[in-house]
Amino acid sequence: MRLLNVYTRQLEEFTGDIQDRPRYAILSHTWGKKEISFQDLSRFGHQKRPEYAKIEGCCEQAIHDGYGYVWVDTCCIDKSSSAELSKLSTPCSTGIGMPISVTST
Repeated sequence: MRLLNVYTRQLEEFTGDIQDRPRYAILSHTWGKKEISFQDLSRFGHQKRPEYAKIEGCCEQAIHDGYGYVWVDTCCIDKSSSAELSKLSTPCSTGIGMPISVTST
């Protein structure tokens, strides 16, 4: 499972048992016409795109709420990997994540 570190804004990979994963917040959001993807996070300048404001707001809210990581479906899942998509299960089902909502303008 990939989670976005709210301090570094870098993706980190967590494997192993659920209880070994850090606590994290889940961004509950509606998708816009464009979203920041897994691939976008590795591209220079992605922070300047208007769509990044939603992720930035999520990270700031998570810090405020005491979380060090967030899970954002649009950028924590590599949708170009059919193997990854076939294994996908919603992190909400683990009971580990905590959904947060961010209003963007």
